Amino acid sequence: MKTLTLAFLATWLGFALNFAQAQSPEGKIFGQVLDDHKQPAIAATVVLVTAKDSATVKTGQADAQGRFVFSNIGNGAYRLQVRNVGFKTYRSDVVYISTEKSLVNLTPITLQPGGTTLKEVAVTAQKSYIEQKVDRMVVNVGSSITNTGANALEALEKAPGVIVDVNGGISFKGKSSVMILIDDKPTYLSGDDLINYLKSIPASHLDQIELMTNPPAKYDASGNAGIINIKTKHSKIKGFNGSAAANAGLAKYWRTSESFNMNYRVDKINFFLLEGYSIQNSYRRLDVGRTYFDAGNNVRSSYTEVAFFNPSFYNSNLKTGVDYYISPKTTLGVVLSGVISTGDNHNPVNSFLKNAAGKIDSTVVAENNTNYKNYNGGINFNYSHKYDSLGTNITADFDYVRYSNHRDQSFYNTTYNASGALGSNQNIIDNLPVYVNIWSGKTDYSLPFNKKTRLDLGLKTSYVNTDNAANYFNIVNNVTTVDNNNTNRFIYKENVNAAYANFSQEWKRFSLQAGLRAENTRVNAHQLGNALGQDSSFVKNYTDLFPTAFVLYKLDSAGSNSVSVSYGRRIDRPAYQDLNPFIIILDKYSAFTGNPFLRPQFTNNYQLSYSYKSMLVLSAGYSYVTDYRVEYDYQKGDIFFANSINLGSRAEKNVAAITNLDPFKWWHFYLDAEYNWTRYKGQLGTIPVDNTTAYCFINNTNQFTLSHGWSAELTMFYVSPFTDSQFTHIARKQLNMGLQKKILNNNGAIKLSARDLFKGNYSAGNIRNVPGAAITYHNDNANRSVTLGFSYNFGKSANIPKKRNTGSADSEKNRAGN
Repeated sequence: MKTLTLAFLATWLGFALNFAQAQSPEGKIFGQVLDDHKQPAIAATVVLVTAKDSATVKTGQADAQGRFVFSNIGNGAYRLQVRNVGFKTYRSDVVYISTEKSLVNLTPITLQPGGTTLKEVAVTAQKSYIEQKVDRMVVNVGSSITNTGANALEALEKAPGVIVDVNGGISFKGKSSVMILIDDKPTYLSGDDLINYLKSIPASHLDQIELMTNPPAKYDASGNAGIINIKTKHSKIKGFNGSAAANAGLAKYWRTSESFNMNYRVDKINFFLLEGYSIQNSYRRLDVGRTYFDAGNNVRSSYTEVAFFNPSFYNSNLKTGVDYYISPKTTLGVVLSGVISTGDNHNPVNSFLKNAAGKIDSTVVAENNTNYKNYNGGINFNYSHKYDSLGTNITADFDYVRYSNHRDQSFYNTTYNASGALGSNQNIIDNLPVYVNIWSGKTDYSLPFNKKTRLDLGLKTSYVNTDNAANYFNIVNNVTTVDNNNTNRFIYKENVNAAYANFSQEWKRFSLQAGLRAENTRVNAHQLGNALGQDSSFVKNYTDLFPTAFVLYKLDSAGSNSVSVSYGRRIDRPAYQDLNPFIIILDKYSAFTGNPFLRPQFTNNYQLSYSYKSMLVLSAGYSYVTDYRVEYDYQKGDIFFANSINLGSRAEKNVAAITNLDPFKWWHFYLDAEYNWTRYKGQLGTIPVDNTTAYCFINNTNQFTLSHGWSAELTMFYVSPFTDSQFTHIARKQLNMGLQKKILNNNGAIKLSARDLFKGNYSAGNIRNVPGAAITYHNDNANRSVTLGFSYNFGKSANIPKKRNTGSADSEKNRAGN
């Protein structure tokens, strides 16, 4: 397969070179816009018009350095018009494009004070909810009314190709183990900790969600499904501006969220602040049925469990930072971020044990309670410098992140016999502290040889130290003793060093990008012993290469029709807690245990796509995973255990169609339809597995612009039944509606949203391949909700290109947890 891929790319490249030589010169006009203080006029509107009749040819915006460029300009005479709030409109002399002079580099344009003030401008345009770009798809979160009152996890479930199951597990394009970034920085969390963190972030804090199935080499190779980058709001406009929002909603229980976002830029200083507070009161009912058989396949007993989960969290978020512009080319910055999340979960469980005849032998009534105290914080120092007008630049980041998560639990189980008489009591308490410290640094260097040829180079190092403890105690007759069967402490240290090179080249119709990333991983893990068990440890050291390639060909000179092919290799390292061999008690008959023998899984991704403007994208993909990792459930004595194992291989084929249309001026229509076919092959415990599954996924968004400041939205998604290793899943669907009214001169908005109107988003199915047992499950998360919200924008506002939001840690966040 690798040989075929290289041969295919070489053929396309050779054709591109020959084709490019036959093309006529490309007309291009570029320049820079400055304000009256000779500073870049960020986001100034630049319009290219014909000199004869001032007909608009193209419209653009100046970037963070005030630069603009117009490409694919035909021969002729043109003028430029430049507009910016608070300045007079600039009109240029005639600019000529000809075969002899196809490139025009204008002298810097300096704007003069005066002209239209912001109060005279009525901004009515709204970003499209979905934007298709060359290497990623962008979801503009604020454009969706039904995101009112939602959190980051709920906003994710509406993104194209993303499936969030009822337990919060995230998959992308049919694959799990997706890498989640916040402002280009990893979250360093996994499992329940990642879910709770995303739930703690109000959707009103979010600007965009970027979806990348095949990220370039500059990104960490972690995440076999690609990368989801959640970008928070961060303005660069001069002066003071920001927004505030408040929401109240009701599902099974009430929940509220408030957020505040502000930015102040003056002279060489830019200060920003993003803070939020939310109260999340959730609900889940879990029904589990287990039937046990003897060697003759006759029923010998059964077990039924009804569990309720009522977690309540109080979340405080803060992100603040300062950018200092040493010069127009050099910037220093510091960013502080933190989350405080406290709460509790009341978890009553009723379990019924029955004999072969289906009569109750005993009943267990459990009162389980958990208290959470999570304190997570980080600091980022960043530096960037631009050397020339071509874009030669260097950036550097250093990050330190610390997670301090504490969980205290109590399990009180009371057993009754068949007649209802008291049998026995069991009282267990535990505390499960987790400490994660991450140090990370990286530097990236971009070297453009000309406007169309560029080389990117980079280095990164990260060091992660996790300290997990599980302290269990038995209480008998008010006497507390240590439970050494379950108590332990696990220390995990990991160092990843990486280097990459990425080359890109553009011709008139061809674009080529090829990269190679090398990552060396060093692991040192130590499980401390106790009175019943000795110390144990393991050490790992491995180096891997991760090539990426992307080729695009424009089928017409305007670039309206294009075909692209891409390839990438990725790694997915086990989450830290999945390597920890200790046992986490879920209830009297259920527990989770780690697996120190887990290996990383590797994925090769191939994709072929056709695009017509931003209106239609058709794609076909293939991926192959080795050492595919799955959850494995098994019975041991009276306890039902869950852990992770390397099953074997996973092969997937998928096709997708995306439409992004405006049938009428008042109606925007978006549809993402996908079909996936997957084959799993390997060993599930002692059982060989070779099975296939297929499913479809549909995501639809309709936005309606009504009169007098009113707008509405209707969204839905549908996932057909499918199988994933041991688990079968029923179909899931969700319908959402929203209504919005602009007020206060379009600066404020009142929004009403309703989610999961027909209560179709719940999960149920079977757990297969458990010897001697048949198991069913049913999860109800009470997703149906209604939310009323208010938002207000203040100060100056504009569509401004954002400063680099990168950090040096790009993969570790998704793997920390307990």
